[in-house]
Amino acid sequence: MKFVVLFEDAADADPGIRAAHMKEHIAFLEDNAEAVEAAGPLTGGENRGRDGLWIVEAEDQSEVEKLIHADPFWPTGLRASFSILPWKQVYRDGRGLISS
Repeated sequence: MKFVVLFEDAADADPGIRAAHMKEHIAFLEDNAEAVEAAGPLTGGENRGRDGLWIVEAEDQSEVEKLIHADPFWPTGLRASFSILPWKQVYRDGRGLISS
């Protein structure tokens, strides 16, 4: 099952915290590439990274939560909260994935 994870960054997080932990975060994503299909920050008005989004393939929501809590960003105080939303993909690579 696919899930979209939306992260909200803490308003009072150190502005350099993302850059300081990015190498470990990317290594974590690469180690979990079977589950985390895509990931990246959303951008603020000045094209700076803020918040974040993942697309995850997992059995259930608890599996997604385990990934979130294993991410090196989690214990740093960067993330204020997250939402896990089940997602049904109906279009990919130029074609529909369901029949009408």
